[in-house]
Amino acid sequence: MKRLYIALIPILFLFSCFEKPPKVKGKKINSNPLYDQAFNYLDAKKSDSAFLYFDKAKDLFLQQKDSLGVGKCFLNMAIISTDNGDYYGGQEISLSALPYFDKREKDQHIYIKSNLNNLGLATENLKDYSRAIIFYTEALNYITGATPEAVLKNNIANIYRKRKAYHQAINIYQSQLEKPIDEETYAMILSNLALTKWLQHQDYNAVPELLKALEMRKNQRNLLGLNASYAHLTDYYTTKKPDSALFYANLRYKNANILKRADDRLEALQKLIRLSSPSTIKSYFQTYQNLDDSVQTIRRAAKNQFAVIRYDSEKNKTNFLKAQAENVEKQNDILRKNIGLGILILCLIIGFILYRKRQKELKQEKELEVKKTELKYVKKVHDGVANKIYQVMSEVENTPEMNKIKLADKLEVIYQISRDLSYESSDIHMEESFAKELSMMLYAYSSAKVDIMVKGNDEELWANVKVTTKNEVYLILQNLMTNMDKHSEADQVNITFERKDQHINILYFDNGKGMQGAIKKNGLTNTETRIESISGHITFDTKPDNGLQIEISFPI
Repeated sequence: MKRLYIALIPILFLFSCFEKPPKVKGKKINSNPLYDQAFNYLDAKKSDSAFLYFDKAKDLFLQQKDSLGVGKCFLNMAIISTDNGDYYGGQEISLSALPYFDKREKDQHIYIKSNLNNLGLATENLKDYSRAIIFYTEALNYITGATPEAVLKNNIANIYRKRKAYHQAINIYQSQLEKPIDEETYAMILSNLALTKWLQHQDYNAVPELLKALEMRKNQRNLLGLNASYAHLTDYYTTKKPDSALFYANLRYKNANILKRADDRLEALQKLIRLSSPSTIKSYFQTYQNLDDSVQTIRRAAKNQFAVIRYDSEKNKTNFLKAQAENVEKQNDILRKNIGLGILILCLIIGFILYRKRQKELKQEKELEVKKTELKYVKKVHDGVANKIYQVMSEVENTPEMNKIKLADKLEVIYQISRDLSYESSDIHMEESFAKELSMMLYAYSSAKVDIMVKGNDEELWANVKVTTKNEVYLILQNLMTNMDKHSEADQVNITFERKDQHINILYFDNGKGMQGAIKKNGLTNTETRIESISGHITFDTKPDNGLQIEISFPI
């Protein structure tokens, strides 16, 4: 088992409770001496060396495919960056750690919580308070126990206080004081609550609560907590009792020196410069200036050093991958030369096979083309000649006194159609309107035995309809009428036309014996083919001896 350096309680700004980040043991899956060495440097307060070895350990964990190990290395690097004032770096590395933790594994929740906590801390220090609240709030999902939850909610309340949302902050503080939390956390929240109430209302007497929290921290020997209490009392007394404020500012400065916390010393010096007599201000100011310069220099050096370590790590990784790729390329080049001849022979064999296959396909295509041509002429003979002849036969049969000249004209049309079968010309020659031609064809099947009724067939119905579509509809209906006359034994046929929503709908009904169990012959096959060619559809509804209903619909 190896320790993991995790900041469960963040270092906060002024008026916040400062807590030392505890070290939590982390489970090791794979042996990684670099990871162990990183902690040795961390224990020795050598954060730069610890950062370097965590980075090296991360690469080893990647080779071992140990996601948890990689995540823990990233997490420790992020905490080191944040603790050294590199908030952008801490934020970036914490975000890199997120994908390596598994939220479904409960034993990893401590790492996820710590990572989100570090993200909240870094983001808070970058003044992005809204996002910091999001990270702290998400961390609550991985918290167990009243005290850890109270600490995170205290952090959230502190942010609301900085944003001057005092009412929200006070509600959070008060709700946590009612929970069974430890005395150290209770003192922290009580001091923050008193300060916030005073900030909300300047006439509020916060002294009893501030002193109670101070006394609790003295009993606990909590130097970090005392530091926060001295800061709160200094601010409270600054305008009310400057002497008392100066007293607590001095206590804070001494306490910060014991803790060796540069930020706290700087903040205490700022108060001392403001509150002290003119004779001592110069000394405090010089101390402040020297310390501030030193802190800024150290932090800039730390940021640069961490950035250089990460850059060198990425550069070494890139160089290694490049060398590895060059070696692989050389091996591949040798392999390519060895198998080149084999590939050439294989290509020749494949080419020959493809040639034979193509020859076979061409032969099949020619045979298929011949069959298609045959079917085309069969279709034209059936629809163009046979149905036309049957139509004329029906007219002759149903009109005994038919004019011979008119009959000769119809036979002449059939003769011309049979002569022109090889040409792609229209089989329908409309001397007048299409609606009239269509009605004449339909009524040609009327006789003493068969009553034909047509509704809705007028010129307005066929306006803007393509000629090819009209031809197909004509032949479809002609085929249906021929089948009716030959097979249905119907004595009543109703055909209704309707134009609706850019479609033409045709409803055909006869009271014949229907077509249940009928074999699909060329006529019906041609009908379906033709309706598909004009993007339409056809539906047959038939029952034995209950007639036949056909619905046809196609777009205009």
